[in-house]
Amino acid sequence: MILNISDLGWDESSGLDPFLPLDQLDSSSPSEVPRLTLWGVALCVSGTLIATENAIVVTTILATPSLRAPVFLLLASLGLADLLAGVALILHFLFQFCVEPTDWSELLTSGLLVTSLTASLCSLMGVALDRYLSLSHALTYGSGQSRRRAASLLLLVWLGASVIGAGPALGWHCLEEQSSCSVARPLTRTYLSLLCGGFLVIVMITLQLYAGICRVARRHAHAIATQRHFLPTNQPYSTKPSSGRGFSRLILILSVFVGCWMPFSLWGLLGDASSPPLYTYATLVPAAGSSLLNPILYSLRNKDIRKVLLHACCPHRVSHSPRIHYPVDV
Repeated sequence: MILNISDLGWDESSGLDPFLPLDQLDSSSPSEVPRLTLWGVALCVSGTLIATENAIVVTTILATPSLRAPVFLLLASLGLADLLAGVALILHFLFQFCVEPTDWSELLTSGLLVTSLTASLCSLMGVALDRYLSLSHALTYGSGQSRRRAASLLLLVWLGASVIGAGPALGWHCLEEQSSCSVARPLTRTYLSLLCGGFLVIVMITLQLYAGICRVARRHAHAIATQRHFLPTNQPYSTKPSSGRGFSRLILILSVFVGCWMPFSLWGLLGDASSPPLYTYATLVPAAGSSLLNPILYSLRNKDIRKVLLHACCPHRVSHSPRIHYPVDV
């Protein structure tokens, strides 16, 4: 997916760029590799950062036998999807500034980006579902059957994301009919509308799951408060977790989630090929930027993953005392 930067005021001779166009390219003009720009450098650096941090997360989870709970399978899927998004940005940089761009390169990078963003969003929904089940079915959470269900779910997610991402290569593109282009060239308006409609459905389901998490957490807090009311004042009991801090973290996660995905999902439905390219940039950059924030919000905040990383960096400074794993830590 590319955007004509010449419409935005950047000095680009080819009109190609990392995310989405609105104008028609002049096929009669000779193609040439554009000059390297500040935006191109930023594109390559951001893609490298996204790919690097998510590669660390995926490698950490897959290389640690103790990280086999369903939630870690979901985090590995999320990291792999965001890793592919970083790779797509790097490939677009190479195709645009290092070699002559072709129709094949546009279809490859757009298909890879659609696949990665779809898998990333579905994995985020899976993380929310896992959090809900870990609270409402705490006794059976983490069993072998739960892991098999999570693995089957992820298999379906990646098969579906791959099929959806193959759409541009299978003919859902506007390279030969510029009038059917959407705000995200080379995707057609019909294809992008279906894609963004699906994104909105997933966002709504995820928000409903987090609402369910809040309801279950409130019931648990009420049960704990009632139980404590009947305990003797001198009897020790576990310290009550800070519900205020937990809800503030939840608000942060939901704000980032909605702020990253909702704008582009709505713009893809409302915009068309005549819309200003700047609006497309303003909505797609946050969606791609979610791949940079997801490892920090979901994986690196988990104590088990942080402990493995600290042990890999400083093996003599990390204690090996056993720790009770709570699936909702993430």
